[in-house]
Amino acid sequence: MDLRTAEEGKEYIIQSIETDDEELNSFLFTLGCYAGEPITVIAHKKHACVVSIKDGRYTIDSDLAAAIKI
Repeated sequence: MDLRTAEEGKEYIIQSIETDDEELNSFLFTLGCYAGEPITVIAHKKHACVVSIKDGRYTIDSDLAAAIKI
């Protein structure tokens, strides 16, 4: 399951991030988005998701949301 199909308002644990882009992996790590961390989908937008990671809220596009497995 990935973030695109996650239920809004429910907390999930990140299982993996499936991307070959090391720069993107590094960026996500600085946000606190890595395996074992909780993540909550606040809202689904047309081509994005609003998520809560640790103490921050971020908007991520649907391609990245598909790469984050929960």
